Amino acid sequence: YKMNKILSILFVILLSSCGFYSFTGASISPEVETVSINYFPNKANTVQSSLSSLFTEKLKDYFTSHTNLNLTENEGDLFFSGEIISYTIKPIAIQSNETARQNRLTIKVKVKLKNKKDEKMNFNTTFSRYRDFPSDEDLNSIEEILMEEICNELIEDIFNKAVVNW
Repeated sequence: YKMNKILSILFVILLSSCGFYSFTGASISPEVETVSINYFPNKANTVQSSLSSLFTEKLKDYFTSHTNLNLTENEGDLFFSGEIISYTIKPIAIQSNETARQNRLTIKVKVKLKNKKDEKMNFNTTFSRYRDFPSDEDLNSIEEILMEEICNELIEDIFNKAVVNW
């Protein structure tokens, strides 16, 4: 019993000495209290009408559900801005008869982070993810699902770069 109590106290001290730690892997300074996420306009040559809203709202939801940060409209302690710069569908896996067996949907997002509490954490980076799908599949029937999956991965990449310090 005494050993468990000592270990528990040491564990609490260890976690508190590292600043804020969450079990998502986020390591956020206790000084950082707010996050702002601007709308990400779609500047790609091919514009998918719901992508900007989907991406922006998912990014906001991810930060509010995976951190203790308060979402604010003004420039928060962490301030994200950027744009969707590419939305492409290209054939891949060309067969001998020169038809594509699969297509690839790729989304690229340019993201700028301004960290008011630690300028060394600022970045301006392009993130890219893709999904392959059979060429005989009707894109209209799977496009929303593919976009959601790609957005989820992009957001995890952005979150990891912004607040996960391994």
